[in-house]
Amino acid sequence: MPFKETCVLDETIRFVATYLEGEETMAALCRAFGISRQWGHELARRYRAEGVAGLAPRSRAPHRPGRTMAAEIADAIIALRSKHPSWGPKKLRAVLARQAPATAWPANSSMGDLLRREGLIPSRRRRRVPMPLSQPFAPVHQPNDLWGIDFKGWFRTGDGARCDPLTLSDADSRYLLVCQTVAPTTAGVDPVTDAAFREYGLPFALRSDNGPPFASSGAGGLTRLSVKWIKLGIRLERIDPGSPQQNGRHERMHGTLKAETARPPAETLAAQQRSFERFRTVYNHERPHEALGQETPASRYRPSPRPYPARLEEPHYDADHAVRRVRSNGEIKWGGELIFVSEALVGEPVGIAETDRGDWIVRFADHPLGLIDRRTRKLRPFAPARPGRRKGAAQHIPEPVNDVSGP
Repeated sequence: MPFKETCVLDETIRFVATYLEGEETMAALCRAFGISRQWGHELARRYRAEGVAGLAPRSRAPHRPGRTMAAEIADAIIALRSKHPSWGPKKLRAVLARQAPATAWPANSSMGDLLRREGLIPSRRRRRVPMPLSQPFAPVHQPNDLWGIDFKGWFRTGDGARCDPLTLSDADSRYLLVCQTVAPTTAGVDPVTDAAFREYGLPFALRSDNGPPFASSGAGGLTRLSVKWIKLGIRLERIDPGSPQQNGRHERMHGTLKAETARPPAETLAAQQRSFERFRTVYNHERPHEALGQETPASRYRPSPRPYPARLEEPHYDADHAVRRVRSNGEIKWGGELIFVSEALVGEPVGIAETDRGDWIVRFADHPLGLIDRRTRKLRPFAPARPGRRKGAAQHIPEPVNDVSGP
């Protein structure tokens, strides 16, 4: 227990002085000063060894912290790093453990801390990660809740022709709806997806990457193709750049497709398409799928109850939205200013609602396009992040957006 009165050093000296007088036992003296007998004997020992200087307060820190890395361990790590400057803690630890398995080598994180302290790992400036503007993926409970769409990486057939397989699959049943070689353009993709919508009905959501013709770097990441999908009542879902695992079921099918149809490729595009069709038949009707309890996708899939409409309707907006039609140059007129929105929306109506910060959020149907800044009267678009800038980064805004009118 600590001394109760005055400063610690004064009380310590007074205690030792009283003890040296010899009129009180150590036990009685320690009770009077409110300290333990162990501490009292320690103070007496220090005075006899060092005099008054030995009574000064000392640091309680251990001379060697219990988790401090032993010098020989640190030297071995630094020596191996110096020999292999490009190796990180994981590789260093693996090699050292192989060379001296009986030694308790520190964790990777501890090795990394050591290398940083020694200046062997250059410091990196942390990039601030802004708040992304994103929509969560919808849950998948039954067929047609979600379809995945993508181009399997292109390759050349035996005669040198370029083959771009477009694939479309149902996320719940894993049913492969489309596997067809088409040009990776709106003109190439639109007839194929249109035929699938007419044959199987409309999905509730469609998940794709951020590349053309599914998406763009413009407002809302829209293209003429995705604008049509929104008008069909299909919810757009976009994976983060460099994150194919977010469309993992579709990507897993791609691995099987490549192994069974493109190793080696067929001699011609026509022969390759026949190979795709044979694969689709086997994949849907014969091949058991582990995620389906070894049942086939065809045993689970059912066409969508949402038929292809007789005509495409324009989106409707509630009374809290002002409606502006996008002009032939991609602009709208707002507050007396011409504001560029998107060429993909030429001729389409967009809704504009005020946010709680006084800006205006622009939407096409329920798909957010961007914010019109109340000061600059410029549109800050919401668009997919550029993969080259930061893997997995998403488009961002400084703060979350809330409409005055509610969601």
